[in-house]
Amino acid sequence: MAAKRQFTRRDFLQTTSAATAAGVFLGTSAVSRGQDSPNERPVFATIGLRNQGWTITSKSTKFADFAAFADVDANVLGATNEKLKERTGKKADEYSDYRKLLERDDIDAVMIAAPDHWHTKISVEAMLAGKDVYCEKPLTLTIDEGKLIEKIVKQTGRVFQVGTMQRTENDHRFLKAIALIRDGRIGDIQKVTCGINGATGSPKIPAIDVPEGLDWDMWLGPAPKVPYRALPEMRVGYGGGVPLYTNCHYAWRNWYEYSGGQMNDWGAHHVDIATWALGAGDSGPNKITPVSYSLPVEYKDGYPTVSDQYNSPTKFEIHANMPGDIPMVITSEGDNGILFEGTKGRFFVNRGKLTGKPVEDLESNPLPEGAVEDVYGGPVSENHTANFIEGMRSRKQPISDVWSHNRMLETCHLANIAIRLGRELNWDPAKREIIGDDEANAFLSRENRKGYEINV
Repeated sequence: MAAKRQFTRRDFLQTTSAATAAGVFLGTSAVSRGQDSPNERPVFATIGLRNQGWTITSKSTKFADFAAFADVDANVLGATNEKLKERTGKKADEYSDYRKLLERDDIDAVMIAAPDHWHTKISVEAMLAGKDVYCEKPLTLTIDEGKLIEKIVKQTGRVFQVGTMQRTENDHRFLKAIALIRDGRIGDIQKVTCGINGATGSPKIPAIDVPEGLDWDMWLGPAPKVPYRALPEMRVGYGGGVPLYTNCHYAWRNWYEYSGGQMNDWGAHHVDIATWALGAGDSGPNKITPVSYSLPVEYKDGYPTVSDQYNSPTKFEIHANMPGDIPMVITSEGDNGILFEGTKGRFFVNRGKLTGKPVEDLESNPLPEGAVEDVYGGPVSENHTANFIEGMRSRKQPISDVWSHNRMLETCHLANIAIRLGRELNWDPAKREIIGDDEANAFLSRENRKGYEINV
């Protein structure tokens, strides 16, 4: 097995070097051939396996071999490895500590699906260890973390794909939406509304014993040391099989300590597409106004006053002033998706539909040939992993790069800061700092817990 992995890596790196020397960006067909020839397949590892971790892994087995898994929950680690064996016929090596995985020189890239508060530390350490990185969205917990990742990508030359899969998948309807705008089908954009769903609060959640097999201290990692909390009621559907109310497992998304609530969860998808459509991927907003919002617990000076309940917003309407003074509304109300309104019409897009008169008009007046490919920057990849591997081979950044992602995510981070402090924020997109508000600027970074610092 070791000899085979070394051969696979050597062959992959030779392919990469040849593509780089020629300055060629390999298309999807070149990547797809790799599924038939093991000698052309890169070697991957996944860190963080529950839910989305397995989703991105299972989509990637067509293109890559998985040599290692890491997770702080022994139960998830073992169960996911069994799924891999069922899918590919072989298991990956198992690690409870991802750092041991990064020490291996036979791994070309890592896929990261740990909770958000771990993304930056693992990503930085992976790049410094010579690995290319695919990391789930939202990429960061703070704006300054995004700046650090950008610095390390530039320093190391690693290829980095953010897991905003709407840029590639979902039948390319989001690409078609942007193509409609670029072709002038709604005229000049006047307003964009991103519906990203509301959330619910929680009852008081008691501190209880840590479940067997879970390394709670390691799960917390950079976050403050707190007790494990959960109620007996179990979650059903996606993210099921774990407590419905907890500060771990699937529900960590509802805590500012580990995430950014719906603003960073669904916002990282729809605000991304809206920002791309506006051509604001290298600038972002200059003002964030919290028109209305509801928090499930009391706050003081931007921090929750209790520690046993969910604390991220449940309802909100945020106005972001985008370049050209175009308003972007981010709301918990209405249909999940994006409404584009222009001087000549409007249309709506989400993962299930693309509707509106400009869309209906395509039947008699189709988009120019290659319009969708022009948005994408070339032939559209088979899926997000295929695009990542194309980037690995060409040494060019993929469709969801860290710079445009961070600029988009700054809107979401600023919206959360505005809600926490209850006031409008003026943002300097050139300096990437809040204007005239030292208290708000303090939320641009967060100190990691001792022992979990990021060493660069």
